[in-house]
Amino acid sequence: MTNEPAQPEKTQDRVTPARRSRAMAFILLLGLVSLFGDITYEGAHSFLGPYLSILGASAAAVGFATGLGDFVGYSLRLLSGWFADRTGQYWLMTFIGYALNLLAVPLLALAGRWEVAAALVVLERFGKAIRTPSRDTMLSHATSVVGRGWGFGVHEAMDQIGAILGPLLMSLVIYLKLGYREGYALLAIPAGLALLCLVIARINFPRPRLLESQEAFLSEKKPRLNSIFWLYSAFIGLAVFGFANFQLISYHFNAAAVVPDMQIPLFFAIAIGVDGVFALLVGRLYDRLGLSMLLAAPLLTIPIPFLAFSQSYGLAVGAVVLWGAVMGIQETIMRAAVADLTHISRRGFGFGIFNTIYGLALSRRRSLRCHLSWQSSVDGGS
Repeated sequence: MTNEPAQPEKTQDRVTPARRSRAMAFILLLGLVSLFGDITYEGAHSFLGPYLSILGASAAAVGFATGLGDFVGYSLRLLSGWFADRTGQYWLMTFIGYALNLLAVPLLALAGRWEVAAALVVLERFGKAIRTPSRDTMLSHATSVVGRGWGFGVHEAMDQIGAILGPLLMSLVIYLKLGYREGYALLAIPAGLALLCLVIARINFPRPRLLESQEAFLSEKKPRLNSIFWLYSAFIGLAVFGFANFQLISYHFNAAAVVPDMQIPLFFAIAIGVDGVFALLVGRLYDRLGLSMLLAAPLLTIPIPFLAFSQSYGLAVGAVVLWGAVMGIQETIMRAAVADLTHISRRGFGFGIFNTIYGLALSRRRSLRCHLSWQSSVDGGS
């Protein structure tokens, strides 16, 4: 895990089929890390509310623990991205982050008090803050070969597969009446698989920067983030902040009896599935059309409130599909654009800024897991 060299090998400039295959192999390996990782922590968060309640936490304590975790998980990404650029230790930061992020989850099975479980929740989010900018920076080197949009789209699609499987796995555990502790202990399996894939990626791609063209290194050594990047970041913050989160939508589904309670988790799974499929589509379009594809997000966002907060079941389905499509655009194109707008020597910091702004604006989304978990505990019991 040594510092990467300042310059790539000149033989790496030409995009050959072999180089393209290696770049895609790296993307797929990190995609598997994210897939197994999402099974682990999305599965954990899907039933976090009732588990903390069983351990003696009040509703206020649950809100505080999850809120603090989200704050730590998003606000520290700027610092971790800057540090990764400063030291060049992208792999080290990624390993430390994933280790904390993943291993904190099965340790929840051993928590005897809600305070211990809450501390593990914050630790898990802290790990995500450490590893995300470094991982995205390494991904950006490979996506420069296969296409920024397509590369990040493939990674996002694999990530969302894990986001669906994790809660489904925990639901199966509860359905079989194995209990929350057994469920969290079981999540040690996908956590271990994620770390194994990460080790394989590190062994086969010790210096991901070599995948990127030498032209990326030819400009000034430490350029500043330009005005276009800051305008883009402001656009992202405003666009995401005005995006209706699924918690509010699902609350309306329940309160207005538009969608049966038992179908609300299914609706969320549909949205995540659309997210994954749409990520691949818009990724390809981004590689052809560039930043103009960003306009699709606010245009598709406009009809969502009108559909979601109606009294029609059919319109609710349409809202969920559009919601997933917008998420696919946000998670794919926005990361690809950061890579295109930042110099390679400042890309970790750029991803840190992006993840902080994006995450804080979208932080309300995670509370959906608590809503679904409380609903599941009412409907299915523990």
